[in-house]
Amino acid sequence: MSEYRTETDSMGELQVPADALYQAQTQRAVNNFSISGLAMPKQFITALAYVKQAAAQSNCELGHLDKKKAQAIERACQEVIDGQHLEQFPIDVFQTGSGTSTNMNANEVIATLASRYNDDLVHPNDDVNMGQSSNDVIPTTIAVSSVINVVYELFPALDQLSQMLERKKAEVGEIVKTGRTHLMDAMPVTFNQTLNTWQHQVDTAMAAIRHSLDGVSALAQGGTAVGTGVNADPKFAEQFCKNLTTNVGIRFTPSKNFFYNIGSQDAIVSLSGQLKVLAVAQMKIANDLRWMNSGPLAGLGEIELEALQPGSSIMPGKVNPVIPEAAAMVSAQVIGNDATITVAGQSGNFELNVMLPVIAYNILQSIELLANSSRALADKAIRTFKVNQSNIDKALAKNPILVTALNPVIGYAKAAKIAKQAYQSGQPIIDVAEQETELSRAELEKLLNPTKLTQGGL
Repeated sequence: MSEYRTETDSMGELQVPADALYQAQTQRAVNNFSISGLAMPKQFITALAYVKQAAAQSNCELGHLDKKKAQAIERACQEVIDGQHLEQFPIDVFQTGSGTSTNMNANEVIATLASRYNDDLVHPNDDVNMGQSSNDVIPTTIAVSSVINVVYELFPALDQLSQMLERKKAEVGEIVKTGRTHLMDAMPVTFNQTLNTWQHQVDTAMAAIRHSLDGVSALAQGGTAVGTGVNADPKFAEQFCKNLTTNVGIRFTPSKNFFYNIGSQDAIVSLSGQLKVLAVAQMKIANDLRWMNSGPLAGLGEIELEALQPGSSIMPGKVNPVIPEAAAMVSAQVIGNDATITVAGQSGNFELNVMLPVIAYNILQSIELLANSSRALADKAIRTFKVNQSNIDKALAKNPILVTALNPVIGYAKAAKIAKQAYQSGQPIIDVAEQETELSRAELEKLLNPTKLTQGGL
């Protein structure tokens, strides 16, 4: 048998691999876009199949598509949703800015599969793409894939991280440690206060992401080429969202302005911005963990992260904070992805944004990376770290900043003198304060009690 077959489109004949489910337009895109070797993400292809499935159902229900053809298309789409045939979507991310090549790739693959389940041939354009344009399909698919993966992947991971921080607070929360500002000794804090800060960052970021989904879940589908809805039934958009909501299990609605969704990607830019906030929060958590774990002898050594792997190819016994390092790199990648999405979002030229594939690739990568790194932080860093009580107590006892508590009693100038003397002599602050003031040891123990100082007030 020949390794190729001949396919024909509006531009003429083309050789296509004999076993390919796609047809001529996909092959032209494969030939034209040998740029990165990066295909569109699996999550995007799955969402695109959901879009085609809901479109077929809707066109059938509205009386425009033969029932047997519609059922064959739905069956073919379900195979893609179930993870089959992903190798049939080879087109490079860096392609035509509308994503037309990927839309036609899906139309052709689904048409080929559906034709196997139907007496008549199913046409990629006339049947699978009925009432649609790449210009509303691809923005819709970006939105649907983003919402699906935030709801089903990222939110559960963030819930897991938040719950793990809650558990750790119950385990070590009452322990008092030296606080730090400018990386320098400051007033004491509890582990509860430190962990609660991280948890609040995670929860606040999650709430903002959730709010941004309101705009993302209002879809472009039904606007077709430029937003006017040409060649689509006026009832299509509403019916489409109804079917998609049922199929996916997440509520989607038609946009109130199709021109907005097709000409701009502002809703996705907003979502990406909130993912960046989460990345910044994750970077703070990762860096705090690294600093607290530093040493173990010449650093802070306040905590001991779980030893997961050897840390050096030349220094025996070295163990590194690999999970916080990985999480920090994820944060850097997500921040970079947001910059790409921001630039791409500016490319809404008149009635169409023309950087849709790279927006899709980056937003989905950000969601996936943050979900995976959140789980890793929860399971392999927060859950398992141990507190080095002796190191904490030693540093806390000699922390000259504790003298701040004496300001209302002896004044700032006297307190500063005591702090310098304690630092220079290496003595505990309470010993120097007893020597330099008329306060009794009992009074000083009460005033300089680290636990009391974490509670604020006079």
